[in-house]
Amino acid sequence: MKGSRIPALLAGLAAALLTASCGVPRSGVIEAGEPASGMAAPDHESPPPTMTPVYFLHDGEPRPYPREIDGPGDYAGAVRVLFDGPSTSETPTATTELPRLPAAPQVTTVNDDTLSVRLPDGVPPLGRTALTQLVCTVAGVPRPPAPQPTAPSGAASSAATAAPTTPPSVLVHGTGWTTTRSTSSCPDPAVR
Repeated sequence: MKGSRIPALLAGLAAALLTASCGVPRSGVIEAGEPASGMAAPDHESPPPTMTPVYFLHDGEPRPYPREIDGPGDYAGAVRVLFDGPSTSETPTATTELPRLPAAPQVTTVNDDTLSVRLPDGVPPLGRTALTQLVCTVAGVPRPPAPQPTAPSGAASSAATAAPTTPPSVLVHGTGWTTTRSTSSCPDPAVR
């Protein structure tokens, strides 16, 4: 029986060698249609844009106008679209006292109490109305959801998680000037 297996193995090996070297030339990648597509993995998706009120002036009074930002807590995005000014469709009724900036402002969270907005060099101090537009826009940015407490399995958590809050103060810096304004005097955009 042993002798009959060897010829079968040799015949199989010969067939494999003949098939592998049958004269078909090697080729590179052959493009054939669109790349594969479908739903992205959930952890690779970017969050959908969030609507936030930015404050322009309507008859001299601050009024919220909805704008898209990257997501909750995107203070830099809200400040950027505020300084971009009213859209062309809004300019018949909406105005601003904010200057056009030569570069984007730097927006950083100093701590839970203060948000810092550093304006580019050469921007003059902002007037009272312009500061109100900036501070109320910051106050209207949706907050990210509060982190959920983790409790051991089977145990109920008694610790309350505080919801993130809007920084109560906005610190605005320019070349040679600084001013701080509270967000507490801003109107609730949902009331209008």
